[in-house]
Amino acid sequence: MRYATLFWEYIKNYAKTRLTYRADFWIEVLSDLLFQGMNLIFILIVFQHTPSLGGWSEAEVVFVYGFFMIPYGLFSTFFGIWNFSERYIVKGEMDRVLTRPAHSLYQVLLENVDPPSLIGSLVGAIIMVMCWTQLDLPFHVWDLVIMALLVLGAVLIYAGLYTALSSISFFSDAPTGIVPLMYNIQNYGRYPVNIYNKVIRFVLTWLLPFAFVGVIPASYFLEKKTDDLSQLALLTPVMGLIVFSLGLFMWNHGVKRYRGAGS
Repeated sequence: MRYATLFWEYIKNYAKTRLTYRADFWIEVLSDLLFQGMNLIFILIVFQHTPSLGGWSEAEVVFVYGFFMIPYGLFSTFFGIWNFSERYIVKGEMDRVLTRPAHSLYQVLLENVDPPSLIGSLVGAIIMVMCWTQLDLPFHVWDLVIMALLVLGAVLIYAGLYTALSSISFFSDAPTGIVPLMYNIQNYGRYPVNIYNKVIRFVLTWLLPFAFVGVIPASYFLEKKTDDLSQLALLTPVMGLIVFSLGLFMWNHGVKRYRGAGS
């Protein structure tokens, strides 16, 4: 209950700040929409040159991209710690965080909450609905429950990987070069993994499981049997719990080793 109250107080402070600079808020929303729109246009251009991609039709790949946007938008809203090293380690703000009784990761996440990113999740849901109709997929009430579980698992995978990445800052104050690399790798998860060679497919499925944030869970609703993706889909929540637990373990271990910003 205390953490829920703390969350609400941070959201109110965020709203007060954004109401002061409303133009910045809408510019951020617009820029995010343009970025997502360019990614979608890229997919459409690809299918101008080929009728299918690894056995997947245009509507199916766009469906996967729509699913990919939902957990990514939620992750960006509540786990946007891209600049953790520079802000909290290099500039010493982690010292301030550790003087407070709430868990350090929870505080850092609340200080970087970004509600405009939820627009991306909304757009992704709209894309999925449109493709769902176009593909004439069956719909059942329990699909909504399964969707929620798959999205939650995908968000936890994102959160775990980037929490682990941020925790490296406790051991080295210059890990920022890894962030762009990880960001580029995650984008591979929005395409069918069977188009990659076996090594990349293994990495995206079991080492850096970004396939579980897009194509694998989306394949459950598409009923794709290629490489048994639809059978792996229900492992998404389990994978999410495992990856997030590892990320949280690394964070807590890093906090114990942290000795302050110094001079």
